[in-house]
Amino acid sequence: MKNHFLYMAVAFAIAAAGVYWLMLPVEKEDGSIAADLPGSAIAQDDNSEELDISSVVEMALGPEEAAVTIYEYASFTCPHCADFHKNQYRDLKRDYIDTGKIRFIYRDVYFDRFGLWASMVARCDGERRFFAIADMIYQRQREWIGDGTDPLEIANSLRTIGKVAGLEEDRLETCLSDVNHARTLVAWYEKNREEHDISSTPSLIVNGKKYSNMQYSELKAIIDDLLEQ
Repeated sequence: MKNHFLYMAVAFAIAAAGVYWLMLPVEKEDGSIAADLPGSAIAQDDNSEELDISSVVEMALGPEEAAVTIYEYASFTCPHCADFHKNQYRDLKRDYIDTGKIRFIYRDVYFDRFGLWASMVARCDGERRFFAIADMIYQRQREWIGDGTDPLEIANSLRTIGKVAGLEEDRLETCLSDVNHARTLVAWYEKNREEHDISSTPSLIVNGKKYSNMQYSELKAIIDDLLEQ
């Protein structure tokens, strides 16, 4: 329940103030910067040149020429997203993605810095392991978020997940300390959020039409109707 309240509070703050505070460093109790946390140097980086978000890889499954394309907008810290991936996504993958009937594209939503860190871990080995690592992050969501009050513990828990998933320690640390990549991901998210008017997660864009979270039977009916057209 604490995780749910944390998520809702952060989501409200993001909606009201934007996502720029994601880039602020985390301070320790003595006021010093926690240099061992992901993105700790971002706020000290005054490079203001425009970021090229075309470098961000779309995490997709299924043929590009599929008649139905689904975008899922989700946050790794969202409990409803974890439920979606445990249930609806599992069935969607079995019935439509693995059979090549649809194109499925996962897009990160950053309602908090922890979701950004989780994304940096999931994306660390590119497309090759993204969905496997993402599944692990969702499955262990309660475990790595904890009560949501200790950034260092959360970062270390995400590191552990990355290592269990097969990421080498040096590679993992390089991914988590990549300031430019973190900035680029946030800029990419902002563009996507504005394009599809994303204010909650999970949100689904099915052939250009936005839907909120729904039961699998409802989603299946929408997909089947489009496939029959």
